[in-house]
Amino acid sequence: MNHEFSTVGQRVRDDDRRHVFHSWSAQGHIDPIPVAGASGSWFWDYDDNQYLDFSSQLVNQNLGHSHPRLVRALQEQAEQLAYIAPSFAAEPRSTAARMIAERAPTGLDQVFFTNGGADANEHAVRMARLYTGRHKVLSTYRSYHGATTGAVTLTGDPRRWSNEPGMPGVVHFFGPYLYRSAFGADNETDECRLALQHLEQVITLEGSDTVAAVLLESVVGTNGVLVPPEGYLAGVRELCDRYGIALICDEVMVGFGRLGHWFACDAWSVTPDLITFAKGVNSGYVPLGGVVIARDIADHFAARPFPGGLTYSGHPLACAVAVEHIKVIEDEQLLPRVRSLGTRLHAELTALAERHPSVGEIRGMGLMWALELVRDRESREPMVPFNATGEANQPMATITASCRDRGVWPFQHFNRLHICPPLNISDEELSHGLAAYDEALKVADEYVA
Repeated sequence: MNHEFSTVGQRVRDDDRRHVFHSWSAQGHIDPIPVAGASGSWFWDYDDNQYLDFSSQLVNQNLGHSHPRLVRALQEQAEQLAYIAPSFAAEPRSTAARMIAERAPTGLDQVFFTNGGADANEHAVRMARLYTGRHKVLSTYRSYHGATTGAVTLTGDPRRWSNEPGMPGVVHFFGPYLYRSAFGADNETDECRLALQHLEQVITLEGSDTVAAVLLESVVGTNGVLVPPEGYLAGVRELCDRYGIALICDEVMVGFGRLGHWFACDAWSVTPDLITFAKGVNSGYVPLGGVVIARDIADHFAARPFPGGLTYSGHPLACAVAVEHIKVIEDEQLLPRVRSLGTRLHAELTALAERHPSVGEIRGMGLMWALELVRDRESREPMVPFNATGEANQPMATITASCRDRGVWPFQHFNRLHICPPLNISDEELSHGLAAYDEALKVADEYVA
């Protein structure tokens, strides 16, 4: 180990603990690892510990770390035009918007750029409310839509609780989740039917003429990798059409190739009114998000101003990377590759589950999967209680530590291990990560009743 290198790492750690205020954390209970560098699917610290990034950081580095083409696009754009206000037309901004619209479902052909996913969802809701003249927004309990005031109110998971009261007019409902069905269903057909009946009942009881939008993650991400049953998204689309409600698909996590499609809703041939995106649009090299807008909603603002905007909307550096990002995905034919890797993961994770009684269910598609860990397969008791912290979460802390000890950085949420590597991960790297999960599940099996 290089002594000078290690000294830099200690300084980074010391400055961090003295001056950086971290999100979602009790500041005195954390000790972040100082990261020295990253390349491809790997990152490393100042003590020469290397980690396979099996979470793509926050499921946003779809093309991994320091991709040379993305870095070059960023450098070249900085030399030409590092920043220009959103009121101007700029080549990287207009090109990125055109390329995104060309890959979106038919009829969604305008893009409003934001800085990330939370403000994309905030602005999409604002558009829907102004377009419909209504104020209520329905979103699911098992969801995460961001940490700004409106977005965290729309969020269903526990991160919402300590931020309440929040934005008025938000109502939560149950989406489909067959493994822990809120409706008592025992098959996907019934789960889909009953979930749609439940949503329609919520619309009715809230007053259909008060509901502006239904906001859904096309595939629920952090809160379980919940792939909707066949017919569910189409059913929600039909309900929205019937009651004059805008359908907003939050694809912040699942857009731009994560599931093997440009947009996840393409997998079910469903066209929303608004799609929100961020994360994978440019792998987070410069913050970027946005809303893809249906023509009728965009036309609503043709003669009246849209009351929203951001200083960094369509930042040239971020958009230049997004343009190159889309080109790389196509040049490297990553969409069919991700679909192929999804087939491989389904087979290998099924075999993994057969070896480990701690795995209650596997689910996912493309390069986004979850292993739901349980103490008892028959009762489906979760490995740790819902929203467990401290000692109650120790089993999951031990399991994830086992992954890290084997040089794999996992994505863990509640009682689940997720698999969300970069889309350009090699076959050998994927095997390495799965082998580490296999060993970590031996630790999980020790907690099985």
